[in-house]
Amino acid sequence: MFMIIGMVVVTGCVLGGYMAMGGKLGVLMQPFELVIIGGAGVGAFIIANSLDVIKRSFGGIIAILKGAKYKRADYLELLTLQYQVFRLAKSKGMLALEPHVENPHESPLFQQFPNFAGDHHATEFLCDYLRLMTLGTDNPMEVETLMDQELDVHHQADHAVIHAITQLSESFPGLGIVAAVLGVIKTMKAITEPPEILGGLIAAALVGTFLGILLCYGFVGPMATALKGIRESEHGYFVCLKTGIIAHLQGYAPQVSIEFARKTLGETVRPSFMELEEATAGLDPAT
Repeated sequence: MFMIIGMVVVTGCVLGGYMAMGGKLGVLMQPFELVIIGGAGVGAFIIANSLDVIKRSFGGIIAILKGAKYKRADYLELLTLQYQVFRLAKSKGMLALEPHVENPHESPLFQQFPNFAGDHHATEFLCDYLRLMTLGTDNPMEVETLMDQELDVHHQADHAVIHAITQLSESFPGLGIVAAVLGVIKTMKAITEPPEILGGLIAAALVGTFLGILLCYGFVGPMATALKGIRESEHGYFVCLKTGIIAHLQGYAPQVSIEFARKTLGETVRPSFMELEEATAGLDPAT
């Protein structure tokens, strides 16, 4: 939603300002300039990136349209889930988690938290480490190192997509110059034409430079920045999950472990201590 609003603002201000100065929109209607710039940009994007990065880039655009994946309520749910998991492990032992870990989609424990249960990546991340713990892995430092390595791999995959979109945006000014040069070449062939015709041809050529710069700084570049913010936010969700697990492995009580996890969250998504206490007080202790 915000991306669409931003695009409307950029387009409206640029074209509105141009028209306010007495410019004619018809001069800017140069579809072949756009074909040169956009087509060459897409072609270069395909040359520079793997099929996986290209596919993930489309997913990134969808993510920008949807906005941040995790909201304040999702973090509150995550913390209460961790509390329930850690309480069960403390009261009945780690082996009590085994049936929940092996079949999380039918687990009554996870079904209490539908948003988390519907997130395949988050569910898999938690269950993988709980499974290791049921198998006897209890060294917090070793588990934290392994978690950091897994999160780094995921972060690098996200960064590859952000880098690819950033490179695409940075290519547009240069490709705009290519389109402008081609327009100048076309103009030079008509050098004997009257000034009014030459002026139109030169104006059309300059549209290529205009479009390249606008695409870079007005649209695609900001999209890459927005995607970076979204991915960083998602990374914070898993850092919160990691922190709670490590605190539990270090022997802290469930309430203390989730407080460690809560402290890793930014102010805009962090539930208060009282909100978390109320949420955990309402959980079914029998699960």
